[in-house]
Order: sequence, then C-alpha cells, then structure tokens
Amino acid sequence: MFPVEFTIEATSGRARAGRARTARGEYETPCFMPVGTRGAIRYLSADDYRSVGARIVLGNTYHLMLRPGAELIAEMGGLGRFAGWDGLTLTDSGGFQVFSLGPKIDDDGVTFKSTYDGDLVRFTPERAIEVQQMIGADIQMVLDVCPALPSAPDVIDLALRRTAEWAQRAREHHSRSDQSLFGIVQGGISPESRERSAKHTTALDFDGYGIGGLSVGETRAEMIPALDAATAHLPVDRPRYLMGVGDPASLVEAVALGVDQFDCVMQTRLGRHGTALTSTGKVHIKNVCHAKDDSPLDVACTCAVCRRHSRAYIRHLFQTGEPTAARLVSYHNVAWTISLMGSMRAAIANGSFPALRERVLGVWG
Repeated sequence: MFPVEFTIEATSGRARAGRARTARGEYETPCFMPVGTRGAIRYLSADDYRSVGARIVLGNTYHLMLRPGAELIAEMGGLGRFAGWDGLTLTDSGGFQVFSLGPKIDDDGVTFKSTYDGDLVRFTPERAIEVQQMIGADIQMVLDVCPALPSAPDVIDLALRRTAEWAQRAREHHSRSDQSLFGIVQGGISPESRERSAKHTTALDFDGYGIGGLSVGETRAEMIPALDAATAHLPVDRPRYLMGVGDPASLVEAVALGVDQFDCVMQTRLGRHGTALTSTGKVHIKNVCHAKDDSPLDVACTCAVCRRHSRAYIRHLFQTGEPTAARLVSYHNVAWTISLMGSMRAAIANGSFPALRERVLGVWG
C-alpha cells in the first residue's frame, strides 16, 4: 500500500484541519466527497467536479463491477481516465449496497442477486480487493458487514467479528503499491462495540479508517456516542472517514469529534426533487412562494447557479419538466456542501469553530 501521509495543520478541541497526500495527489480536510455511483455524480459532468470544489469523487464498487465491469474499466485506464476526471477517486467496497439486498452471508463472503439481471454474484474480501484494484481508485475500502439498525446484540457482534476477519484478509490480499487501503469500523450504536471494532481494525495498520454502519436508521442522538467511541480509538495520524453521512448537522457534529472526510448521495437526491440546501435551511423550490422570487437559492452562496439563476427561473424549469432544473439544484447542493466544509476548515484554523458549529446546529439541528 502507498501510505496516506496525513498532516494536522490546526485543531479546535478534537476538530482537525488537515492535509492528506496519496500516491497521485493530496486533499484538504475536513472534506466532502460527492458520490458518483456508476461513474458519474448524478446530473454533473467531469468538468463540473472541480468547479464545485470537489477534490475526491466516489465510485461504487458494487455497481461498477456489474456494469460496465471492472475489467472494462481497467482496459480503459482506470476509473478516473474512464470518467474524464483528473482528480482523486475513492471506491467503497460495495458492502452497504450488497447487504441492503439481503444476501446470503457466511464467514467466507456473500452471495447476492444482481439488481441488473438477477444473476447470482459471489463476493469475498479478496474479490472486493481485486475488483477495486482493477477499477483503479486512489483509495479503496475493505469489504465489511453492515448490519441494519436496530439489530440484536448477537447480530452486531457477528458483523463485527466478520468485519475484523475480512479486514485482515483484505489487508493481506492487497497488492497495488499506488493505491491506498482504508479499513472500516463497525459496531452498531454501542460505544463498547465501536471501541472494540476500532481497536481490531487499527491493529491492522491501514492507511485510513472508515466508520460504517451509521446513518442507517438511528437518530443523531444515537449516532453521536457511537461515533465518539470510534474516533476516540482511531490513530490521530490517519484520515477518518464517516461513510454515507452528509446532512449539515451531522457533518459539523462529526467534525467536532475529529472526523476528516464524508460522502453522501443526499445532495443530488434532494436536488433532483427540487430541494436546495442553504444557509437558512432547506428551500423547496417547487413551492408557489418562489414563483416570482428573483433571489438566488442562497444569497450567501457564490456557486455558479446562485450567481446566475433566480428561484423563480429554477421553479419554472421544474414546473415545465425541464431536466436542467434537477441539474442546477444538484450542482448547487454539492457546491454548497463543499463550501460548508471549507468554512469548517477555516474556522478550525482561526479559532471560530465552536461559533460556526453553534450557527449550523441552530439552523439544521
């Protein structure tokens, strides 16, 4: 593995502003990583990625290995070249998508039906590594077991054990020296289980650490103690990645606990249905009150959409079924979230993070 060199540049309590260097480039933290599930962020082009401020874009191993296939992506030069994106890429293991399908799980791996053609697919920790090495992302994730919440303690314990065993198998199977590998902490909402999983995972000495199995049905009040327990037992010199979390309140709370990077599909999912994220909360642009509103989605936002288009215009596009409407709000939501992370980074550096956290929670908490 190529070790991610992580440097902490400023702190505010447990919140960190850092810089992570991979084999192909670096990224600043805290950071938000937009999700390009099938090789593209929904409604955005590769040219858009950098213009919204993205440094890393995610690809989904589960979907990409089924279509177009990891072999084809490898033949085309890897995910970044295939997608026309010259920034960094990260692939999740596909564990969450696989387990949401209700697969047959055993100690060796999982068997599930493809959502595309119904064929049975076998996935193991070793196969997850092989597929991601073909896809060629700068950072890949180990295959983990992501239990639903709530689940019985014995289900959580079994998931934790398998996650730990699979992480070791993945660690041993990984062979690309230019590709970093992150382990994953599981454990449900139990602080004790999260601590135990964190210790098991860090003993394997990964380049960074994902925190999975949260934001899957539990409340934020249940999530925070579990997240607190996990981050408290992760090494300070490696990036910490809270997987699948992107709502502003959870972002600022997680940063306060020392999390460095995030991903979520919420930004584009809300965008294509007409909901914008703003400094004053959610704006449902389809509402009639915006029919004659000449203001931007967010007067405090400097993204290309807010500089050019009015709420009235975007509402008109939704009302007439114009696909550009979903693109504009999705673009804004991604840019707005990345800007929020930049504000957190600056606040950590200048000592104003507690005040920023209070403001964000006042709107989104």
